[in-house]
Amino acid sequence: MSDPDWHAPEQIMWEGRFITAKTRGKWEYVGRARGIHAAVILAIDDAADGRHVILVDQYRVPLGRRCIELPAGLVGDEQEGEDAGIAAARELEEETGYRPARLESLGQFYSSPGMVSESFTLFRAHDLKKTGDGGGVDDEDIHVHRVPIDGIADQIAAWREQGYAMDVKLLLLLGAGMLA
Repeated sequence: MSDPDWHAPEQIMWEGRFITAKTRGKWEYVGRARGIHAAVILAIDDAADGRHVILVDQYRVPLGRRCIELPAGLVGDEQEGEDAGIAAARELEEETGYRPARLESLGQFYSSPGMVSESFTLFRAHDLKKTGDGGGVDDEDIHVHRVPIDGIADQIAAWREQGYAMDVKLLLLLGAGMLA
């Protein structure tokens, strides 16, 4: 290890219900409290009218505006030891109104490892069935978007023009086009 602080003891500076602020040597970072992590869902609707990706937008207080995102949710925030796949299926249906016949785990990822220790498991949802309108639970105010995959870059550009924030995980959808 080249960083001299890798062996320094971790200190909790503040802990809330969902996040914990920590220090280790000169590093300051946050992590999820109580072992909570996230499930993120890449949901592709293969329908007669073509392939569409299911996205959501919701107001994000830290950004001060609505953000376009892949559907996602916390694992273990309500029930300790919750299975990530069960949480992913539940969150997808709550947020979007789509139920997957099958979920495939694509692995564990870290969204911003220089300042956040939170990880998420990325799931690919297969064989979607529309069960409702989505929108989330309680007062989440989630808007659902069904976007043609071949038009995703143009749609993201349009949302940016309209002032939406873009979640970093949308790079998953733009990746191949960015390498051309």
